[in-house]
Amino acid sequence: MDEQASSSSSSATDDSPSSSLLLIPKLPNDVSLQCIARVPRFYHSNLSLVSKSWRSILRSPLFFSTRSNLNCTQHLLFINIRIHNSSFKWFSLDFHSHNSTNPKNPKSLSPVPPIPIQSIGSAYAVIGPKIFVIGGSISDIPSSNVWVFDSRFNKWEIGPKMRIGREFAAAGVINGKIYVLGGCLIDSWAKSTNWAEMFDPLVGNWTPIPSPVDVREKWMHGSAILENKIYAMADRGGVVFDPGESTWGYVSSELDLGWRGRAAVVDGILFCYDYLGKIRGFDERECLWKELKGVENDLPKFLCGATMANVGGNLCVVWEGKGTGKQMEISCAEIEICKDSRGELWGSIIWSQVILVIPSRSSIVHCLAVGL
Repeated sequence: MDEQASSSSSSATDDSPSSSLLLIPKLPNDVSLQCIARVPRFYHSNLSLVSKSWRSILRSPLFFSTRSNLNCTQHLLFINIRIHNSSFKWFSLDFHSHNSTNPKNPKSLSPVPPIPIQSIGSAYAVIGPKIFVIGGSISDIPSSNVWVFDSRFNKWEIGPKMRIGREFAAAGVINGKIYVLGGCLIDSWAKSTNWAEMFDPLVGNWTPIPSPVDVREKWMHGSAILENKIYAMADRGGVVFDPGESTWGYVSSELDLGWRGRAAVVDGILFCYDYLGKIRGFDERECLWKELKGVENDLPKFLCGATMANVGGNLCVVWEGKGTGKQMEISCAEIEICKDSRGELWGSIIWSQVILVIPSRSSIVHCLAVGL
């Protein structure tokens, strides 16, 4: 009888949260979680030192979903740099960070673990906190590998392989699914059938997308999502795929003539940097390119190697700046975009600075925005 009572008492004690299991003493854990989730991400490394339970919760999916529900998501810009035309290095820029040791350059980059297997000509996509590095050439052979970087845990993992190898393909995300077009020479039945593929993370594998023969270009030099359609620019013209309607088409000649380099979409407008040294935006509904005004006096005349990303609704531009001797600078600017009553595009620079100094003969490969 005493043994049963003792057992019952022990069970009751085990089921009751003790003070050592509470995230914050005298507060329920669900309340504590909401308090911790409101802390800016810049301080999370310090929070992880408080206790094992805090370190555990900071790495849990529940923590990130709570931040999202509380509208506390913060944005990071991930930048891929090719050093000396050989190795690749990744960096992240926290837009809420502040470098107190250098007031003139308050934004600073943090290194990201290197990707396990490096390739040239990969495509990129972002779903939630994960960056997908798709295909690319390894020893001059197109790869079907997909590497996934989980920015919550700062680590790489191998993802489901594509059905065929690709390099310089187009990629984009629509309704939580990744679409990949081209990047392969149509010299076999398998490559022809799988010229376009789709990855559904809920299913976990790639499936082919039927495509007409006349759209199957090999190389794609740019891609973007507009109006829930993926636009892929080829060596000659470009194609448009609408997953909702399962229809294919061609990009307009107006878009083709103005699209140069790596672009980004902000508020339904596709922005890119043209050969005349200007940032322009393409309004698909008007089928018209317009110069982004208001930034010409605050940016260099030419933005060498410029690439762009939509970071929290603002246009972020990263470019290769001047250097001295064996080094060169990487600069970045965050631009707020608006459209006036006449439909003209205007930009206002929020901040602009040098964010990285790297060896000369290096180059920017890509940049992507992730919300955490």
